[in-house]
Amino acid sequence: MKALVLAGGAGSRLRPITHTSAKQLVPVANKPVLFYGLEAIRDAGITEVGIVVGDTAAEIQGAVGDGSAFGLQVTYLPQDAPRGLAHAVLIARDFLGGDDFVMYLGDNFIVGGISDLVGRFRAERPQAQIMLTRVSDPRAFGVAELDAAGRVVGLEEKPAEPKSDLALVGVYIFSAAVHEAVARLKPSWRDELEITDAIQGLIDDGLRVESTVISGYWKDTGNVTDMLEVNRLVLESVEPCVQGRVDETSELIGRVVVEEGATVTGSRIVGPAIVGAGSTVRDSYVGPFTSIDRDCAVIDSEIEYSIVLRGASIDGVGRIEVSLIGREARVTPAPRVPKAHRLVLGDHSTVQISK
Repeated sequence: MKALVLAGGAGSRLRPITHTSAKQLVPVANKPVLFYGLEAIRDAGITEVGIVVGDTAAEIQGAVGDGSAFGLQVTYLPQDAPRGLAHAVLIARDFLGGDDFVMYLGDNFIVGGISDLVGRFRAERPQAQIMLTRVSDPRAFGVAELDAAGRVVGLEEKPAEPKSDLALVGVYIFSAAVHEAVARLKPSWRDELEITDAIQGLIDDGLRVESTVISGYWKDTGNVTDMLEVNRLVLESVEPCVQGRVDETSELIGRVVVEEGATVTGSRIVGPAIVGAGSTVRDSYVGPFTSIDRDCAVIDSEIEYSIVLRGASIDGVGRIEVSLIGREARVTPAPRVPKAHRLVLGDHSTVQISK
């Protein structure tokens, strides 16, 4: 079995962060989201991985390399533009050959990995195995319809009137039979080749498509709210570890990680939280569910339930919550007089300002 990982896409919902960074490389608990998926694939016993890349190919390749750091053999598959999930299968045809394969969306996060799903596929040998989860608004997802016995009888992409609340999670397993179904596809109303249409083609051909409704945790980390929630979830499992320097006037409470080369002075950190290598926390409060990446500075400030990316600094700010601070960003207090807000914002930014 091989794996096909999708790491293209513009990441428009995470702008302005993704104007300068691939969405799959935005860190959760100081590790890129993509890495969690690659580790899950490795843990399922799969070693040959094709990664579909687009405009951010150089950045993805720089982070993942040849895959050896993950115990994988990685092949990069360029895609000229995002043309749908089934288009990724189409361009990967030569790489996949006649093998079964897992298709994994590189910005998805699944607690517990995919080993059980892969094991079930190998044991039961359907032509496709999909993962489903119940969602409050299925109109934003691919939606599956099951019969009374729980078999998949229909799928539809982002339907205006969903037939169920079961959304497709971004992990699929296919036999080589899917290639014929993909080859027959025409672009949808979104001008994309839809993987839901390919799976529906397998069903229409009388082939077996099985599903698993997951009760665990899944997130598509395509927006800031979901990124922060996944960060919270991952931090829940960290173990306290202090390798950096913490002075005697500082207080660490709960599960706090201070990486090698980090310095904490005159501060209070309440876990779960991570302070990355080379970062400085001085005269500050860092609250629960906060990840501070490497080479950052938090000085005379308070921050909680937030992600701070590499090289950012927060200096003299009263309190920050529920925030995603980009690489090399600078957060400072505004002049007290006259009262005004002074902003430099990237495209598509969202700002909330108290009166």
